Amino acid sequence: MSGLYENAFRHVLFPLYESVLCRRKTLAHLREYEASQWLDPEQIAALQWNKLKALIEHCWREVPYYQRRWKELGITADDIRSPEDYARLPTLTKPEIRAHFDELHADSWRGKMLYKTTGGSTGEPMRFGYTRESYERRLAAMWRGYGWAGARMGRRTLYLWGVALESPLRPHAIKDRLYHAAFNRCMLNAFLMSEARMPQYADEINRFRPQVIVAYAGPLLRMAEWLLASGRRVHQPEAILSAAEALHDAQREVIERAFGCPVFNTYGCREVMLIASECERREGLHATADHLAVELTHCRESAGGKSIGEVTLTDLHNYGMPLLRYVNGDLATASDRNCACGRGLPLLERIDGRKLDTLRTPAGHLLPGEYIVYAFLHVPSVKRYQVVQRELAALDVSVVPDAGFSAETQALIRSELAKVVGDSVEIRIHPIDDIAASASGKFRVAICELD
Repeated sequence: MSGLYENAFRHVLFPLYESVLCRRKTLAHLREYEASQWLDPEQIAALQWNKLKALIEHCWREVPYYQRRWKELGITADDIRSPEDYARLPTLTKPEIRAHFDELHADSWRGKMLYKTTGGSTGEPMRFGYTRESYERRLAAMWRGYGWAGARMGRRTLYLWGVALESPLRPHAIKDRLYHAAFNRCMLNAFLMSEARMPQYADEINRFRPQVIVAYAGPLLRMAEWLLASGRRVHQPEAILSAAEALHDAQREVIERAFGCPVFNTYGCREVMLIASECERREGLHATADHLAVELTHCRESAGGKSIGEVTLTDLHNYGMPLLRYVNGDLATASDRNCACGRGLPLLERIDGRKLDTLRTPAGHLLPGEYIVYAFLHVPSVKRYQVVQRELAALDVSVVPDAGFSAETQALIRSELAKVVGDSVEIRIHPIDDIAASASGKFRVAICELD
């Protein structure tokens, strides 16, 4: 029965929703990416360079930031003749994006873009814009990458994920439930997970009987450890996709023992969505090189002789606010292998630097660091913030104030954090000049960022 719904959703319902109702070209882009993944590595590199060269020329014509910066460097777009030339351009950091936000907009796209705020691990706010086509292509790249692990559209998929904390009777919440039901999804709130609630989460897995589970790595590991310790058995899915945090081999082994199925690693960030993911061979994470330019910069050698570098990204299709060679703050290990699956997309051996610590509350709740990101998404007048848990019943919140920071801002911070950690947790707010000045001693820490 599930196969019938999957086929109906993929071939009828989703095309009606995506192509007719939303008028998006996601499916056309997906067909393009499904084909280009099988090109050989040299063909993919050539395809990427052609897209990149067109983007560079667009930036020289229309984006004031690059016009100014490249003139300062004494170059024009015509001087960037190869990927090697491109790799010599300066990287783009979050502080630079914040400082030159308006100047990074393409002239012809002003007033026509979508915007997001991002969450991460440095505590430095950033906002960014992107085009409709870029968003559609991001969805296509996500569906392709998830499909490698069996998480195809329309399959029964349970998400252990961040869910907005709001009344289930609000119209927006009702709309979300209908949307997820149509996609054959069940959403479990990772933010509310606790030892006491673990049996309820297990019951929900058994009730829904998912073919696939998609989950934050941290809560997924906690549940796996609970299942093994308690001896509780749950419905065995066909595959699990881990996301949002670094997944190490030892953690993967625990999760696979608990759930009895293979675990696939995925890697993305809010700025560009899916960056890389494992295919059925699980020999590394395929970078979406036909969609993004993924570089590792400022590389160093690990003890095992592998090259570790900073993940540096260029969305090849975001012509509205192009971020060329954007350093997102994560670390990854390069791979010099070709995957036995036959795809020409290059591999990353592993993601090394995507870690947000888990906080604990007196009530026993396990809180992924991502919740801190969500709590600060709509807090104004804060340049940077750091949330540190030195003791169970208290959080120390160091903030670098921006213009307009006030007692009302502090009250909003306490209110947002108290929604999940509870009123019994003391929230101490410390306005400071520099986040680094607050980092000392040994403690469990969540360092996050709002854009």
